Amino acid sequence: MQNFLTNKLFLASIAGSGLIAMSSCTQKKQEVRKPNIIYIMADDLGYADLGCYGVQRIKTPNLDRMAAEGIRFTNHYAGTSVCAPSRCSLMTGLTTGHCQVRGNLQWEPYGQLPLADNTITVASKLKEAGYKTALIGKWGLGVEGTSGDPLRQGFDYSFGYLCQVLAHNHCPEFLMENGKKVMLENKVVYMDSTHWTAGLGSYPIERKQFSQELFTKKALGYIEENKANPFFLYFSVVIPHDNGEAPEGKKYSDIPSFAPYENEAWTESEKGYATMVTYLDNEVGKIMNQLKSLGLDENTLIVFTSDNGGDGPDGFYAENNVPFRGHKRDLYEGGIRIPFIARWTGTIAPGRESNHESAFWDFMPTACELAGVPSPQTDGISYLPELIGETQSKHESLYFEFHEQGGKQAILKDGWKCIRLNVKNSEKTTVELYNLKEDIQEQNNLAEQNPEKLEELLALMKNSRTENEHFKLIP
Repeated sequence: MQNFLTNKLFLASIAGSGLIAMSSCTQKKQEVRKPNIIYIMADDLGYADLGCYGVQRIKTPNLDRMAAEGIRFTNHYAGTSVCAPSRCSLMTGLTTGHCQVRGNLQWEPYGQLPLADNTITVASKLKEAGYKTALIGKWGLGVEGTSGDPLRQGFDYSFGYLCQVLAHNHCPEFLMENGKKVMLENKVVYMDSTHWTAGLGSYPIERKQFSQELFTKKALGYIEENKANPFFLYFSVVIPHDNGEAPEGKKYSDIPSFAPYENEAWTESEKGYATMVTYLDNEVGKIMNQLKSLGLDENTLIVFTSDNGGDGPDGFYAENNVPFRGHKRDLYEGGIRIPFIARWTGTIAPGRESNHESAFWDFMPTACELAGVPSPQTDGISYLPELIGETQSKHESLYFEFHEQGGKQAILKDGWKCIRLNVKNSEKTTVELYNLKEDIQEQNNLAEQNPEKLEELLALMKNSRTENEHFKLIP
């Protein structure tokens, strides 16, 4: 109870003097440490891939426990439906209508379009607030030596993949640690230079070191090393993303074994996918157990989510985004609505479910509010009040854009959703309108029946973006 009161007092004090709170038990001034933040983000995990979100044949006991001990959101959205722009939205607090990286754009010398030098990221704001900051896993917003290098974007430490293409291989030839290569014992085959990955993509032919195992070891070590300091750990894992460069039927086979699903009557891809999700669940369990053993449980907000909608193998494809239509690369709900669980023992009441509409761009103001520093101007609204059971402000609308497959846009407002397809070719552009309150599967296009609502949302959509030199849309 004392820790619950202390946390509540800290949250009440951060808008004012910050670190000094009055204990109601002792009536003495007491220094209150800012809460640690661990943000765990899976890669291509579907809305329904966890037991607490409905999956039947994949075991996720630790994440189910995390939901039971915290809060589970049912209306949380990624930045968009593919990796780099979604991650940019998370790090900057801006929608894909305003952020720098709005698509998976390859860049020289390799990797993806880097964040600019003057970018304000969640990591840079938390570092300003006195936090130690670490990125472990996948970045995708600039490689070493560029302006997007995580060490130039607010992170004190980084380990993993800086380039998304290299991250397709879960058993790679090397990983990057603070801008330097760490060679591994795996043997891989690289694509030829004519492949779309320009020779960077690869698959393993000898698996000795699994990247997720290395990520977890680094994460546990980082938590141990920083147990006395407030820290931000961005644990951006690659599970359960497929290895698109692997031979057919082997795209989910980088996992060390298929346990506990080796005897199931499934394809190898299905076994690999399910195993990866359960493997990640086990790693999350290790982190939660360590927080408890170090006495950090009641001073750590731990979040679990996914970077976009699911894109699992054929056998699981139809169910990993249930009940929604679509998947990764779609702006239907299946491409952008994602699982989101938050636990903060003693501060977030256990067993709660929230239907509050929130999105990746809300993380910036939330983190700043937790750290007691002013948030930069963003598109976000802090969801801290929702986490702790207080009155929550709401978005007027949520906007998304996607720059592959001809270009797509979507906007949500008051339960209505407008989608534009083939935006970059005005002769092929089509418009769809759905009432999500009555049609969550987006099957009944109401555009012709509701011209006024359609006009309202199209105007709002137009005003929800600014032009970007690398990611142009034709209205």
